[in-house]
Amino acid sequence: MRTAFAVDQIRAAEHALMSRLPEGTLMTRAATGLAVLCGHELARAAGRVYGSRLVVLAGGGDNGGDALFAGARLAARGARVVAVLASARVHAAGLAALKAAGGRVLPDVLAGDETWIAPVRDAVAAADLVLDGLVGIGGTGALREPYSALVSLVNTEAGGQVVAVDVPSGVDASTGQVEGVALRAGLTVTFGAEKSGLLVDPGAEYAGRVELVDIGLVPYLDDPDVVAFGRADVAALLPLPDRESDKYRRGVVGVMAGSHRYTGAAVLAVGGALRAGAGLVKFAGQREPVDQVRVHWPEALITELGGGVSVHDVGRVNSWVIGPGMGVGDDSLEIAREVLAADVPALVDADGLTLAAREPSLLRREAPTVITPHVGEMARLLGVPREHIEAARLEHARLAAERFGVTVLLKGSTTVVAEEGRPTLVNTTGTPFLATGGTGDVLAGLGGTLLAAGLSCYDAASCAAYLHGLAGRVASAGAPLVAGDLLTSLPEVFASIG
Repeated sequence: MRTAFAVDQIRAAEHALMSRLPEGTLMTRAATGLAVLCGHELARAAGRVYGSRLVVLAGGGDNGGDALFAGARLAARGARVVAVLASARVHAAGLAALKAAGGRVLPDVLAGDETWIAPVRDAVAAADLVLDGLVGIGGTGALREPYSALVSLVNTEAGGQVVAVDVPSGVDASTGQVEGVALRAGLTVTFGAEKSGLLVDPGAEYAGRVELVDIGLVPYLDDPDVVAFGRADVAALLPLPDRESDKYRRGVVGVMAGSHRYTGAAVLAVGGALRAGAGLVKFAGQREPVDQVRVHWPEALITELGGGVSVHDVGRVNSWVIGPGMGVGDDSLEIAREVLAADVPALVDADGLTLAAREPSLLRREAPTVITPHVGEMARLLGVPREHIEAARLEHARLAAERFGVTVLLKGSTTVVAEEGRPTLVNTTGTPFLATGGTGDVLAGLGGTLLAAGLSCYDAASCAAYLHGLAGRVASAGAPLVAGDLLTSLPEVFASIG
């Protein structure tokens, strides 16, 4: 399991550790690890460190000091290092070390004119590696000048690898938020522990590959702010059948999905539940989706609603999946009330969430509940613009979990799972090709099966996101996919996990 921490947690751990060490020890450890990793990047880019070209962008804090000391170590190995000083409050010892090792300083970007732009642009364009030491983990909000201008220049002109020191300048280390311009790194070398904002978009997109340098913080850190499951974490949670298993012990999933307009949603949700290993799937719906589910999934028990037949006629289930393609009219609202009145875990998706935005009391139930919104659905639930949610996924997922008392699986470029009292989980599997119609219906069925099998909402949502993303990778193999492809790849994914 990967763990990540907010800035205040990192600061507290650093303070506790520094009180036990000689002054400058942490910076020495950080700069040494940074120089080693940059040396590897230079060797790949230029074939060697000796004679390679490195530009160091140095801000006024310890982040700039880390970059300058790392530059000094690489200059001592024969790299041609030039520094761009973006603050009048430069780290004096780091700058002295760089100059002593043969590094140069480019024209002053603080002179108040634009004479610095051409030489800096030329150096950045020619560099094998640009090292971003402008703003560290304490930076919040939009970058000021000249930092903003330097970052924009690197983003457009860099011809080699771009390495961020601890966090890309312009990215909020705790949240991943970006206001204005931020540095686009190919590699982020972070110190002590991963930062939450490096795992969550938009920050994760700017961070590129993340490498961790151990500086001794781990014993001083609290519980993580954010976690990410790995294969072993999912394998430890997945319920597998044994000799005593039967279809009822494995879990009975009720699925309320589909309508005359969206018959495919029912087929995909039921398929997701069955392919995830449900002992039995009971489907309830209108005539058109019922006909389609009968054709595609004869394994399902089917209840056609209407003519005096209601959700109550479905019988006992261990969990409910409600919402995919079911419609948002008054009849659907009444069905949602009946389903969500049941005292079993429920996963609410798609149209179920649109209904909940109209009638929030649907989600305020005693039984465990998972909601699986995309950004637009979350915007309706919380009554905020969708761009606010895209910019601050952690904040809004946590807000929804607290407001409605549910487990939130917020889908998107970064899928996050939030539940009060638990670290927010960031899913690390998936592919952009999952952004196509129907894939969320498969996810809903998959999550419903894990709930029926007895997993907690948090574990079911986290495992479902992981498996769904992995199935997307298998199904895609780098090419476009359709939602039905996930149903074919899920057995392979489960076999690989087990």
